Amino acid sequence: MTDTFQDKRVSSLQLSFEDVFSSGISLVCGADEAGRGPIAGPVFAAAVILDPDHPIDGLKDSKKLSENRRDELAQLIKEKAKAWSIAQCSVAEIDELNILWASMLAMKRAIERLSIKPELALIDGNRCPKELSVRARAIVKGDDRIPVISAASILAKTARDAIMMELHSQYPEYGFDRHKGYPTAFHLAQLEKFGVSPVHRKTYAPVRKILERNGLTV
Repeated sequence: MTDTFQDKRVSSLQLSFEDVFSSGISLVCGADEAGRGPIAGPVFAAAVILDPDHPIDGLKDSKKLSENRRDELAQLIKEKAKAWSIAQCSVAEIDELNILWASMLAMKRAIERLSIKPELALIDGNRCPKELSVRARAIVKGDDRIPVISAASILAKTARDAIMMELHSQYPEYGFDRHKGYPTAFHLAQLEKFGVSPVHRKTYAPVRKILERNGLTV
């Protein structure tokens, strides 16, 4: 199959719907993950197909938005997008596969679960998930440059944050409501004090060191 979508378009600073349509592709999804850096909790991914007839203002990298603004935009995305999907990989899958491939698998799941099959998937980062059923392009810093990837970034981040709040209710001693599983000084101190929970990633260095100190293997 001849790929009519030119790489130079994907690598440009902005990828508009006009660019996509002029290439002959009408259904493009963006995909991104959230939660590679934390030492606890699952990694999430989302895939979104935006509707050019219902634009959403203010889409950008979820990390550059306030929590309230992310929540507002997430609701708009769910209301206005042609299709959206959220998926995750568990802590067990992260420890088995490593975080890179767990992230790739979560994005693959999100893309494959879309109610509308896209013709092209734009992936944030420098590589694409394996064995996708659609064509894909990886775009470095796409979450801040390409609106459809920004939308996926926002859905993945808000979904993961919601799960971390649920985990906080189960394991309040770790303060997941404060750091969402990232290795802050407070989180590391609580980890030392209370030990490793079932939702901590055992292959991550701070967690692994505690397990090894106690004679446990990963």
